[in-house]
Amino acid sequence: MVKKDNNSEIGFEQEIWQAAEELRGSMDASEYKHVVLGLIFLKYISDKFEERHQELIDEGEGFEEDKDFYEEKNIFYVPPEARWNVISEHAHKEDNGITIDNAMRSIEKENSTLKDVLPKTFSSNDLDKQKLGAVIDIFTNIKMAEKGDKKDILGRTYEYCLGKFAESEGKKAGEFYTPSCIVKTIVEILEPYKGRIYDPCCGSGGMFVQSQKFIENHSGNIDNISVYGQESNPTTWKMAKMNLAIRTIEADLGKHNADTFLNDLHPTLKADYIMANPPFNLKKWGQEQLKEDQRWKYGIPPKGNANFAWIQHMIYHLAPTGKLGLVLANGALSSTTSGEGKIRQAIIEDDLVDCIIALPGQLFYTTGIPVSLWFIDRNKKQKGKTLFIDARELGTMVSRKLRELTQEDIQQLAQTYHQYQEGTLEEEKGYSKIATLDDIKEQDYILTPGRYVGFKPEEDDGIPFEVKMKTLTTELGELFEESHKLEKEIKKSLKEIGYEF
Repeated sequence: MVKKDNNSEIGFEQEIWQAAEELRGSMDASEYKHVVLGLIFLKYISDKFEERHQELIDEGEGFEEDKDFYEEKNIFYVPPEARWNVISEHAHKEDNGITIDNAMRSIEKENSTLKDVLPKTFSSNDLDKQKLGAVIDIFTNIKMAEKGDKKDILGRTYEYCLGKFAESEGKKAGEFYTPSCIVKTIVEILEPYKGRIYDPCCGSGGMFVQSQKFIENHSGNIDNISVYGQESNPTTWKMAKMNLAIRTIEADLGKHNADTFLNDLHPTLKADYIMANPPFNLKKWGQEQLKEDQRWKYGIPPKGNANFAWIQHMIYHLAPTGKLGLVLANGALSSTTSGEGKIRQAIIEDDLVDCIIALPGQLFYTTGIPVSLWFIDRNKKQKGKTLFIDARELGTMVSRKLRELTQEDIQQLAQTYHQYQEGTLEEEKGYSKIATLDDIKEQDYILTPGRYVGFKPEEDDGIPFEVKMKTLTTELGELFEESHKLEKEIKKSLKEIGYEF
């Protein structure tokens, strides 16, 4: 779920979402999200095109239909039949869905990077054409100038709707969405200002979007990063392409979707930052075909669980000074089955594990299993040490089933990590602990933060021990007395029905 600090800024996102709910009808959430996200994307590229189109008309050189003059500004060329004025004119005609499908095809034909990416299901019989027209009107009539930058508002709307669709789809949402508070935590800790950023299971591209926001918020230059990703699910790969295009993030996601283990699209990449939320405890990942793979420096990952395949794949793709942050199920912290303990030990002994954060439960729409953040660094500032943070008490419930880390929580975690790196961290019992390699060895190379941080000391309530004990013994005596009474009553009842002991 995407929340905004300023409720006045969220009106357009909510308006689109409410319209999307109206539009849904009998369509499955996984289908109608492509309708809504496709419309957002179409409106975005149309707006950017129209701005440039008017600039070229004003220049008076006659280049307003020359594709090169759009490509040089990283703007998609929109052919006449696909422009928003045509979509708007057909909003309340029976063929409005056909008009949009044709527009999508025309745009793909003129822009090779969008080939086979855009949704073309608007003419489906399952889609209410009257309601589709109403959604088109919302985009047409909204006064974008009052909402701020078009890229920003449409990008926020895309992100907002992704979160809402994840909420609607539940477990299926894990294929395309990582809660933004988790992504922000990874980004705030790693601080990817410049260099190569990689996500081998990029979903809808959330890690890249948050990296862009981080750079903008810290007055950095987005041109100082290059983005690489890969995604196995074909529809999710298309969503990522649209999400990054709407944010004007140039990314190499490969020419198609592909399985990261069996078909690594970036085999020679050495990334400065890797950020990922791989599928938890993935069972069938192709181990039988990859036993001799060069990525398994620390041991062949087990056939029935890909956790340590993901970790080793990412370590393999790290530059000599590279860092990575990833989300993993807690089992990876302590599992010793099928050689996982030996692989984890080898990674620890290579002094790569920089920080482990145990997260609170209920952060995901997709699963209730507890998870942790792993931070691995090829060139640690604190050699021979690992920071453990137990963050299980952080977060705020935003619904009956869902918890979020607040911005304050995220800043607290980032500050704790950065103070550790600077050598100024004051450890806090029950929350943070800096452990040496020997400390971890004593714990049999298990990385569960609770083993290291200990228990939070109880606050002194000011009541003397003698007084507490007198109260407790009095209460215990009363309970014993009540117990004896109940025992007598039970025996009496049993005797009445012929059972005595």
